[in-house]
Amino acid sequence: MLKDFLTKLKIDGYILALVGMVVLASILPVRGEAANVLGWVVKIAIALLFFLHGAKLSREAVVAGMTHWRLHLTILAFTFVLFPLLGLVISKSGLLSPTLSTGMLFLCCLPSTVQSSIAFTSIGRGNIAAAVCAASASNLLGIFLTPVLVGLLMQAHGNVGGWDSIRSIVVQLLAPFIVGQLVRPWIRPWIEKHKALVGRVDRGSILLVVYSAFSAAVVGGIWKIVSIPELGLLLVACAVLLAAVMAATMFGARALGFSKPDEVAIVFCGSKKSLASGVPMAGILFPGATAGVLVLPLMLFHQIQLMACSVMAQRYGARPADEA
Repeated sequence: MLKDFLTKLKIDGYILALVGMVVLASILPVRGEAANVLGWVVKIAIALLFFLHGAKLSREAVVAGMTHWRLHLTILAFTFVLFPLLGLVISKSGLLSPTLSTGMLFLCCLPSTVQSSIAFTSIGRGNIAAAVCAASASNLLGIFLTPVLVGLLMQAHGNVGGWDSIRSIVVQLLAPFIVGQLVRPWIRPWIEKHKALVGRVDRGSILLVVYSAFSAAVVGGIWKIVSIPELGLLLVACAVLLAAVMAATMFGARALGFSKPDEVAIVFCGSKKSLASGVPMAGILFPGATAGVLVLPLMLFHQIQLMACSVMAQRYGARPADEA
């Protein structure tokens, strides 16, 4: 009953779980030695998360879509050029506090999602093979590009984007991802047989990271830093950002002469940001208390993009068959 009710409201149950972690961390934050132990558990969970990402990623599907280089370059330009530029505009506007402005800028430096980008492209009858390739490439390149962009755009934040951060990204994200790709031929049957279990581990890892980050933020006084009116402004900023990028991807794809299926892939791969990659990266690139605040824009943006893209995908999917 609850699941059907949430589906009608287009509210992702996973978002409610994320909110639950924020509430739990606000009431029962982990402190002292327990926080140190949780920190090590989180590092292991992040490594496991990206190991599973590598193991699940089909190389065959990626190779099948690689030939459409114009589409991929267009999506990457929206993801790693237009988004950061818009993030700079928002951060310089003065509408948000410096901390939340930094969170918006971090959000704009992240790669695209994989699963939901492909799912929405499929619902909208778009170029699925190209979407698989583009979303996968975005996530892989994001392991390198996100720390570099963060370093270039946030030079005032100490060692953020420095060699220590890049080394941490390589050790905790890239290395497990590569190992997952290497062992994929042997563990693929097990993963396909236990998709539900793998999905729970995948999402559970992110929930754990969110709880850890917000625990540190609560101990550091997050709710004295962020007020209810600021959360309202943040919600508006996220909605405006998404609307601007979705309009740019749609009209940009048409101006560049892409087909309708390609346009669908560009809209859904070029306008989204990855919660699965963003939360672990925030934990690595920023101090614990700061990371908890910085993922707030990402969590809000994630829910808004799911709701908006759900509507857009259904509209694209309802177009006449001869346009598909």
